[in-house]
Amino acid sequence: MAHLQENAVKKIVEICDRYAQERTPLMMILSDIQKEYGYIPLEVQEIVSEKTGISVAEIYGVVTFYSFFSLKPKGKYVIGCCLGTACYVKGAQQVIDKFSEIIGIKPGETSEDGLFTLDALRCIGACGIAPAVTINGKVYPKLSVDQIPKIVEEYRALEAN
Repeated sequence: MAHLQENAVKKIVEICDRYAQERTPLMMILSDIQKEYGYIPLEVQEIVSEKTGISVAEIYGVVTFYSFFSLKPKGKYVIGCCLGTACYVKGAQQVIDKFSEIIGIKPGETSEDGLFTLDALRCIGACGIAPAVTINGKVYPKLSVDQIPKIVEEYRALEAN
């Protein structure tokens, strides 16, 4: 906990206190922390444990089970490549491989500049527009490998301005 700034600890305690009257507050607490900071490291889980009485092991289990929680900071742009059956059959593996090649990271990693995180997703419910990719919630339908360099360049250009 020594690594966290005092105001961050105060905010985490505030979030825990917000749900003190709930019977099962953990998901709400973790969701608010994820929204506030973008990830939930072990030292934050320890604070939540102290405030709620829920063991760190249980909290860690929840954080690692649900894909929308993260133990590490994510990039500014989170690229989610669907690898569900419909997307996979229509070339999703080649799509994620191309993103990986251009950005220089593997799925589950974040680029050194903190700009991109590449995530492999199981199914995003967009089977009719397969293969589908999301970037910070924006959906790219029927994506082909040749479109990927332009998409990555557009996001890099946003940072150059």
